[in-house]
Amino acid sequence: MSDESLLKFPCEFPIKIMGKNHHGFHQAVVEVLKKHLDDFETTEIKEVESKQKNYISITVKVNAISQQHLDGIYMDLTASDWVIIAL
Repeated sequence: MSDESLLKFPCEFPIKIMGKNHHGFHQAVVEVLKKHLDDFETTEIKEVESKQKNYISITVKVNAISQQHLDGIYMDLTASDWVIIAL
């Protein structure tokens, strides 16, 4: 496998994060993102509830500086007990 990425860094990259619709979910996601992104603004978040409002998805565009940076964000998001999946 090649270490070469199809992405050109730095780049703006959208991430969709899904979890249960609970009041702590949003804050848990924000805390992970702020850990990795110095310039992160919470106004960049778009939230959508599922049809029956049991789940919520958060979409955010991040400024990824490298593949390792992006991988770290995904690893911390998916390690969170709040997050079901991050795409």
